[in-house]
Amino acid sequence: MARVIVGMSGGVDSAVTAYLLKQAGFDVIGVTLRTWISSDGTESRCCEIYDARSVAHALDIQYLVYNCISDFRRYVTEPFIQSYVKGQTPNPCILCNRYVKWERMMYLKKVLKADYIATGHYASVIRLENGRYTVKAALHAEKDQSYMLYRLTQEQLSSTVMPLGNMSKQEVRAIAEQAGLSIATKRDSQEICFVPDGSYTDYIEANMNDPVPGQGFFVDEYGNILGKHKGIIHYTIGQRKGLGLALGYHAYVKEICPETNKIIIGDEQSIYRSCIACEDLNYMSIPAMHIGDMLDCRVKVRYHHIHQKAVIKAVTNEQIRVTFDDPVRAPALGQSAVFYDENDCVIGGGIITKIKDED
Repeated sequence: MARVIVGMSGGVDSAVTAYLLKQAGFDVIGVTLRTWISSDGTESRCCEIYDARSVAHALDIQYLVYNCISDFRRYVTEPFIQSYVKGQTPNPCILCNRYVKWERMMYLKKVLKADYIATGHYASVIRLENGRYTVKAALHAEKDQSYMLYRLTQEQLSSTVMPLGNMSKQEVRAIAEQAGLSIATKRDSQEICFVPDGSYTDYIEANMNDPVPGQGFFVDEYGNILGKHKGIIHYTIGQRKGLGLALGYHAYVKEICPETNKIIIGDEQSIYRSCIACEDLNYMSIPAMHIGDMLDCRVKVRYHHIHQKAVIKAVTNEQIRVTFDDPVRAPALGQSAVFYDENDCVIGGGIITKIKDED
């Protein structure tokens, strides 16, 4: 009997993952990684231990809790804060998946002599003809989570099972209900797991050791002052609401300049860009590209972005240039650009470090 460690958050997706694997004949061990807890004792939506333990008891599987709070702080919350201070827009879940969840589950896999690890993500792990592992987008695009998984290593992927890749949320809830699981109708989490009230700026202000960047000026593309802003951590590229500007046209955040504490404002057309550069790269379906290599693909510049046709080119060993067939709306520094092939498999991706109007 093969043994599998299932990462259990306390939600319906991971619960059904554990149930399906047990039904398939696996020796299932449920594990909740305690990543964060608030000062008042509130648990993260990614580690609601009471619900996870209740599901494990109902399924009659072994269950463990593993403390990852220090790792989570090092790899997720501290970079999250620093990214906003630099005028960027981070993806904390991507870092958590790579450096906390999978890192710790791979460790537990070794300690507990398991064969696989499994999660309730809506995506699939496949092995290609070239021998490499990659992540394939979920069958139902509205739940696809492949974007959040692009940083996983070949070693991590080779040990990973994701049973929900071809299922809809409705199917998953129906399975949970049929199995008699108490969390069958539990609502999905929409917020950042360590910001339960939805205010990431409050979290930054409460957890930053240095002074938070203060007020500065909104300026137009020519440098003319348009008004005062509350501080750069309150804004992201492409933002329209909450600017407090009456300019006679719809105003958007075009650029955030932490070195001058200014935010450049433009119209909607100004936030469309044709070219970006990415660094801190990770490749999945292919080996690392060499300088000068080019590849046609489709690229997502944020989680809910519908990927667009582009050409990627390795300009150095550390940097990829992405040139879109049609300008893309509001790419932001600090976000991830993820590259897909024609079969919806992840080629790789990286952190957006430069934004250009054209190649």
